[in-house]
Order: sequence, then structure tokens, then C-alpha cells
Amino acid sequence: SVAMKHRITKHPILEIPQKKEVAFTWNGEQMTGYEGEMISAALFAAGIHIFGHHPKDHSPQGLFCANGQCSQCMVSADDIAVKACMTPLHAGMVVQSVEGLPQLPADDHAPAPGEVSTRKVDVLIIGAGPAGLAAAIELGKLGVKTLIVDDKDRLGGKLVLQTHKFFGSVKDTHAGTRGFEIAKLLQEELATHESVEVWLDTVAVAVFSDEIVGVVKDHIYHKIKPKKLLVATGAREKMLSFPGNTLPGVYGAGAFQTLVNRDLVKSSQKVLIVGGGNVGLIAGYHAIQAGIGVAALIEALPNVGGYKVHADKLKRLGVTIYTSHTVICANGRDRVESVTIGRLDQDWKVIEDSHKTFEVDTVLIAVGLAEVNEFYLKARQWEMAVFCAGDAREIAEASAAMFTGKIEGLKIAQSLGLDAGPIPKEWDEKATILKSKPGREARPELPVKEKGVFPIFHCYQEVPCNPCTSVCPVGAVKTEGDKITGLPYIVDLELCTGCASCVAVCPGLSVTMIDYRQDRQHPLVTLPYEVWRDQVQVGQKLPVTDIDGAVLGYFAVEKVTARRKYPGTLVVQVRLDKSVAKAAVGIWVQEKQIEPATIYEMEPPPDDAIVCRCERVTAGEIRASIRDGIRDLNQLKALTRAGMGACGSKTCRPMIWRIFKEEGIDFAAVTDRVDRPLFVEVPIVVFAGAFVRDEG
Repeated sequence: SVAMKHRITKHPILEIPQKKEVAFTWNGEQMTGYEGEMISAALFAAGIHIFGHHPKDHSPQGLFCANGQCSQCMVSADDIAVKACMTPLHAGMVVQSVEGLPQLPADDHAPAPGEVSTRKVDVLIIGAGPAGLAAAIELGKLGVKTLIVDDKDRLGGKLVLQTHKFFGSVKDTHAGTRGFEIAKLLQEELATHESVEVWLDTVAVAVFSDEIVGVVKDHIYHKIKPKKLLVATGAREKMLSFPGNTLPGVYGAGAFQTLVNRDLVKSSQKVLIVGGGNVGLIAGYHAIQAGIGVAALIEALPNVGGYKVHADKLKRLGVTIYTSHTVICANGRDRVESVTIGRLDQDWKVIEDSHKTFEVDTVLIAVGLAEVNEFYLKARQWEMAVFCAGDAREIAEASAAMFTGKIEGLKIAQSLGLDAGPIPKEWDEKATILKSKPGREARPELPVKEKGVFPIFHCYQEVPCNPCTSVCPVGAVKTEGDKITGLPYIVDLELCTGCASCVAVCPGLSVTMIDYRQDRQHPLVTLPYEVWRDQVQVGQKLPVTDIDGAVLGYFAVEKVTARRKYPGTLVVQVRLDKSVAKAAVGIWVQEKQIEPATIYEMEPPPDDAIVCRCERVTAGEIRASIRDGIRDLNQLKALTRAGMGACGSKTCRPMIWRIFKEEGIDFAAVTDRVDRPLFVEVPIVVFAGAFVRDEG
């Protein structure tokens, strides 16, 4: 069926669960999807990327954030306007495009609002990602009555989307364990604490001056009054303004990971990634694991900002990384058909005649994250006893979020007067280390020894990671200065037993093992590999690469195994000539695209770029208002409608501030917009207490 054509039916890391198929209709056409999956996933699986058209200019509307933060994916489901990415599918559901402006229902049968009771709790945690779960576990250990709410259908937050092994240490942050597996471990630990109650599919919508937090669960409005509030709401993705940036097929890297890793939908055939931080680099890796081609990754800075080991993994898989490049425009009528990039000079200007165009159907934007901190700021305004952890407080890796969650959990317990004991000093130190940016790069000399068996460490950048030291059965692997950020080394090559545990555990896939014991002229090299098993069959000749992705030659596979503890990481053994054996790091799996498909010859005017997606307001309109003297975002909203849309300016606000900066306006002279009382859209029927679903 069409629906299966766009689904991921095999994956090198993830299990493909069996789900119940149900019928639904899309604009009157009969379709099938899986019960309980998000409407957006069912539509993507059916090959539908356009969910509707904007009433202002009839532009196609589709998925953008897949995280409930915008309203790009709005559809009508059983006659109620909903976000397709947040609404589960059920049998017989009638789903339609929202075309034109909505018509309000007649009010002759308006229900009388019902009473809403107030629930009192000791601690309310908004967000069940790594930070929220870690805090809830600490509070659960102490028996604190805690309610944790999350708007998704499962615990774990962004951990659910991560198929790669985590950095950090084995003891403190489950280093060497994949993100979705860490989510399960935290969930299992939380379940042992009876004092913690979990509400999933629950949207926090506002924080009020009487210290009430409003939440919506199962279409019913609840008022929660906590003694202490912890905001662990994570982050939302930043957007770039360029012509074509709202075409279906342009979306955040997190949305892409949601589709391919949570929903198991093959959303694309070929992608181009904008942004060389860890989010973009990891998204490229996830794409290849899902059988999706990566045309290129571009980064505006002269170097990628993410971990070098992540970039090296992509290079070894055949992905070209263009530094000092930016996206010029996305091209296509109803969805992305190609994307044009250009090279930047030292003054951040696009170099003439440097344009390259790639034929892709998806552009992933991974240019940074912004804290979802509006609940925290509003609670502080009302002088509530509020705490903040994870990305809502400071953007960092998930391993750091777990630590800040633990710390804030204990702080909350102390503030309740409980004997929680002192917060271990090393927790703060470890959290700081885990939040640190990549450190110095150093490429030590390769070992000169050519006998016996020993590992070679190809990670040359200081990052907080040392699981290789924990898994070595003879304790032969150390890090410089015994610091978690130190580069790894083996204290004595003679100690190595050749077990290859360090190869299997390494999150960066940057440890190899070389064995001269059988043939010193043609040593056996053990390489880590996490993509397609059928591409590394015994006897098959593979392109083996160095750390930068250069092919050293084609060599036959002698053996493929997997450790029981790390089943997703295959350990592939190839016999190489001794002249290249120590330089071997990875296996190439896709054809490298050296040259782009065509040259795009005319740069579109940047004023065409959409800044406010909801109201279709361009950069040119906003720039003109600023040049006319507007210095108040509220006035700007009244004049242009920028920020008036359903998402509440979550996407456009940072870009509007950027235009003020580009125009040379002092931020001190600009008045910020007034936030709405509700941070999330809620159907008014919910507040009336009148929602009824006809299950028949």
C-alpha cells in the first residue's frame, strides 16, 4: 500500500513494532494508518505533505516543528481544529484540510461553563524529558508527592528520538547507552516511586497570578496549585528567514528525528542539512540509518560547532560538509524540489558566482535551539516558588539536563524542609563539564608498534566522554589527567586482550582495533558500524575510509559480530595492508555528491523571505516598518500582523529581533511584545467543559 511505501520497515538500531491498522478519511478519501499514531505521521506515511493552504496567499502549509510549538500542521479532525503532530489517530476519524478562514459555530446552544476544581500538590513538574524525569526520581526517592505532566504520549522527551549512544560517563549519564534506551531506564526507575504521579498527553497552557497552573488533559481543563513548580519544558528550534523557508519539506531537525525515529516514517528521499552543531550532525546520521540520502551538510562558520567525532562519522559515511556556506533559498512550487546554497566571505557576505543547487525534497534547519522558558518567567513574575532545569534553563546536551534535573530535585526537597542532605559538590562540577563546549583538538602520533593487538583512538577533540575507560576489563584505557574531557589513551599496549569492548561502546565510533598476530603484513582491523547489516556481508568488498572520509581502498569483510550489550553497533573485521591499517576508521555507505546538480544563477531578494509563518509577513515588510521608525513589537504586530498568529510568535520573534539588529537599532530602544495569557492554543470548548467525543 502507499502507506507502507513511506514507512520504515527495517532499521539497524530500532525495533519495528506491530501496530493496529485503522481506517480514516483525508478530505473525503479513504486511508489507513496506525491507531494512536499522530495524524501527521499517518499523512506523511500516505505521501501527503501539504496539510492545507494559507488564507492570505494560498501558500501550501505542512509540518514544521512536529513538537506542538507552531501551528503549521493545523487540520480539522472530527470537526475540531487540531495540531496534526499532537493529535492521535483513531478508527473512523474524519480529517480535513483547514482551507480559508474558520467559521465560528452558532451560539444559540452555547453551554454554561462548569466548575473547575483546584488540585493541590507538593511539586508540579512541567516536562518529562531528561531533566524532568531526573528531578522526579530524586523527589520520588524522598517520598515527595509529585505530579509530572508532559504533552507527549510517552515519557522521555527528546531522548525518545535519539538512536545514538550518549557521551558523558557510564556511572553518571549512561554513556554508551542510546537515548531511547535511557528514556526506558529512567521510566523504569520512576515507576518504583509511588509518590510520583504521571500525566501524559497533558498540555500546560498558562501560569496565573494566583499561583495556579492551568493544564488540559483529555480535553478537560484542570487547575493545579503546587507548593513548588519545576519547569523542565526543553527547547524549541530556531528558524532561518530565506525565500522558500515555509515550503512543505523545510522543517526543523527535531521534527525530522520525530518522524524517522519515533513515528518510523520515511519522510524524505534526500535531505540537505543547514547547521553543523550536534543536532544537525546527528540528524544526518539518523537520516542515513533510516535509508534516506544526505546530499550535504552546510555550516556558516569556518568549522562545525558540534563534536568532531559526529562530523567525522558523517564524512566517513560519504557526506560532504560545506563550511562557510549559507542557504540562499529553497525552490519548489508546492513543496521543496531543490535548495540553493552559497559561500560566505570573511564579512559574512555571499560570494558572487558561488551558488550551488542540490536536488533534494527536504531541508533540515538545525541552527540552534531556544529555551522554552515562558512558564518559568511568568511564574517568577508572580513570585512563585519556581525552579528550572534542562534546556528550559540553558541549552546543553541531554546528559547535562539529567544532572541539572537531579540538582533541582534536591533543591526543591530542601525548600520543602525535607532532610535531603547536601547536594554533592561534584554534581555541580559534573553538570558544568557536561555543558561545556568542545575543547582543544590534538592529533597524537599513531602507535609505531606493529605486533600483537591494541586499540587506536581516533577522537582528537576534548569532549566530556569516557565510557572506554569503564568497559576495559584490564583497566588499560585512561584519559589524560584522568579527566572526563581528557583524550583517551592506552597505558600499555601489551595489556590489551583484543576484546574490542572499547570499539563497541564508543559513542563517536572513533575507536578501532588492530591485530597483527596472524599476519603482520596484513593486520586484521576491527571497525564499528551502525548502518545496514546487508551492506557488510562476509566476503563483500567495502570502501574503508580514514578519519576525513577519504577512501583508503576496497577490502573484503572477514567477520561481523555484535556485543550483547551493544546490539546496534556491529563490529566489522577487515584485513588491510599494513600501510593503511592504522589510518582506517570507518566504512563508506553512500555515494559522495562532490558536485551539485545545477548552478543557481540569480539570488532572490532577501526581502521575499517569510518571517512570520502564521500571518505570512515578509522580512521586507518588517524592515520597512523599522525604517519608518517603529520601535515597539506590539505596534509592529498591529501594523503587519507579525506575531499575531496561532503560535504566539514562538518562531518569528527571534527573527524580528535579528532584523532590528541588522538595521543597527539599539535593543534598549525597542519595546518587546506583551505575551498572551495562554502560551498554548486551547479550543474554547475545553474551557466550557463541554467536550464530548462520540466513540460510535
